[in-house]
Amino acid sequence: MADQAKQQHNNILLAILGFAAVVIIVALIGFFALGRNPEIIQGQVEVTEYRVSSKVPGRILELRVKEGDYVKVGDTLAILDAPEVRAKMQQAQSAEDGAAALEMMARNGARKEQIQGAYQLLQQAKAGLEIAEKSYNRVQRLYDEGVMSAQKRDEALANFKALEAQAKAAQSQYDMAVNGARQEEKLAAQSQVNRAKGAVAEVTSYMNETVQIAQIEGEVADVYPKVGELVGTGSPIMSIAVMDDLWGTFNVREDQLNGMQVGTEFTAFVPAFNKEIKMKVYYLKDQGSYAVWKATKANGQYDLKTFEVKARPTESLEGLRPGMSLIIK
Repeated sequence: MADQAKQQHNNILLAILGFAAVVIIVALIGFFALGRNPEIIQGQVEVTEYRVSSKVPGRILELRVKEGDYVKVGDTLAILDAPEVRAKMQQAQSAEDGAAALEMMARNGARKEQIQGAYQLLQQAKAGLEIAEKSYNRVQRLYDEGVMSAQKRDEALANFKALEAQAKAAQSQYDMAVNGARQEEKLAAQSQVNRAKGAVAEVTSYMNETVQIAQIEGEVADVYPKVGELVGTGSPIMSIAVMDDLWGTFNVREDQLNGMQVGTEFTAFVPAFNKEIKMKVYYLKDQGSYAVWKATKANGQYDLKTFEVKARPTESLEGLRPGMSLIIK
């Protein structure tokens, strides 16, 4: 009986030792097999984009390019129709012509015909002022009744004030023609000419905005409006991707940085081509307290913060495009 109890005890001890050995072997296999797999950091290719927009509102008259087209500097991208700008150009040119005529009159001395011309300009300005005043009064009444917006009332007031100033200027020019020009008046007339030329130059710049041309060579990434749609001031018309300015962006935990800093070079794998590409870090910044953290608070350990890392390729890779994956091991 004693021998049987001893044999049974030895069998139990061997079973325990065998089980413990199996556990240890499995743990070692897991440690060496799984622990040696490299951590993978995945990023993607990004590209610089600039948005094409106009300083003036208008309706899309024509789109000369479509998404995917490659454009060069100076290529026409879109044409806008802006009748208000054309009207402003006519006004500015007319003002320039009138100012030039008055300046010539002041320089050469007023004649009867010139006095008559100044008088007609004055009458024209007064007529415009009268219409603007009536329009403003009408809009003001509608605004008081609550059927007109404040913006419309302000626009009517601004137009009234502008024409009022124009009428005063025309009155001054007529008085100068009647009374004869002194040296100071000649200088003032020249200033009016310069001012009118400045207005023409300003409206010309707005006219140029109706034809949008490419400022940088690149690929058309997105086209937002359709032909016939109205776009406001500064509204994006299309986005151009600058294909010569590609970079990779990665979100890296600080324990994975492994000495990575600005200027560091590393190798990234591009699955799309099954090739590796060398890259150089040019930007490194923490994501802030709101970003994803990996908690390691057990037993007095610490949290690991995430950093945004940007790197540019040090060598070209034909066909590399935005959105492609980049893998760091």
